[in-house]
Amino acid sequence: MGLSVRQVTCRRDLRRFIFLPEKIHARHRNWVPPLYFDEWNHLSPARNRAFSYCETTLLLALQGGDVVGRILGIVNHRHNRYKGQRTARFACLETREDERVVNTLVGSVEDWARRQGMSRIIGPYGFTDQDPEGFLIEGFEHAPTIGTYYNFEWMPRFVERQGYAKEVDYVTYRIELPPSFPEKYHRMRERIERRGNLEVVRARTKREAKAWAGPALRLMNESYSQEGIYGFTPMDEKEMGRLLRRYLPLLDPRFLKGVKRREELAGFVIGIPDFNEGIRRARGRLLPFGFFHILRAMKKTRQLVLLLGAIRQEDRGLGVDLLLLMEMGLSAQEAGIQVVDTHHQMETNRKIRAVSEWLGGSVYKRYRVYQKAL
Repeated sequence: MGLSVRQVTCRRDLRRFIFLPEKIHARHRNWVPPLYFDEWNHLSPARNRAFSYCETTLLLALQGGDVVGRILGIVNHRHNRYKGQRTARFACLETREDERVVNTLVGSVEDWARRQGMSRIIGPYGFTDQDPEGFLIEGFEHAPTIGTYYNFEWMPRFVERQGYAKEVDYVTYRIELPPSFPEKYHRMRERIERRGNLEVVRARTKREAKAWAGPALRLMNESYSQEGIYGFTPMDEKEMGRLLRRYLPLLDPRFLKGVKRREELAGFVIGIPDFNEGIRRARGRLLPFGFFHILRAMKKTRQLVLLLGAIRQEDRGLGVDLLLLMEMGLSAQEAGIQVVDTHHQMETNRKIRAVSEWLGGSVYKRYRVYQKAL
């Protein structure tokens, strides 16, 4: 049958775009559906501010009247100006195991990117670094966590055969928490607090969490900009507000940790109880009982996922990172958490990887962002 590609131009097409992965991954053991209300918001120009500074094309592949694939093409003009680049991105690539469909969709985005004047394309990479990035290339036996891709093993091979090569790898550590930390770790924490005039900041309620989440995101903005984090572009206040609204309903105050120095926030880390099982039971839908399934899963889970973290540049080297992770570990133990997933860490970021390894972590997943000259 003939294969064609068409642009998403109406709500019906967008619905098919959003729900296609549910069909493709129906028998994929570890796949977890997205939260569909979040998908609608993410792909809505009225609700996602990234559309105001990005060019986009949403494409569907059709064969015999059936939708057999999808892809999102992005040109983030703000990031390109910030970095002095002419780089396009592809994201949301989903097809059945058919290399012709993959080639057609990726080729269509490449042609579109050339027409936009771009000289290079990377992917999978979303609007910003807060979106899923990188195909899973190692660790397929493990379930995904929030904000990550979970693709079939054949997908990276198909993309590589189109001339794509490694741009950057991310690794994820799995840290098995002991029933209790050795006494030497507690003594080390006390020394760090005394030596650096550091004070741990804890949130007891969501209201308290919301009060310091704003300063935390501004610190992240400042820290990531100074550090030159791959793919990061400074966020404006509206974007930080959207990020806060996106995750605040799911945050547990027990797993929001900050450290102050001289009455200013020196660093923070945010974790979230893994709620994959709740999303599966809800099939990605919050109504009528989806939210109940998710909350129940968050209470029963034995895995914690670290979402965000940052340390102010002038406060690095004082042990803020070790103090934050120790505090998070102690709260996790109290909650019955047995495993911590560190989320994405850049392969080349030896400092943060050293902390994960110091805590006994080992790499159990690897993700790759690909690149190709146009």
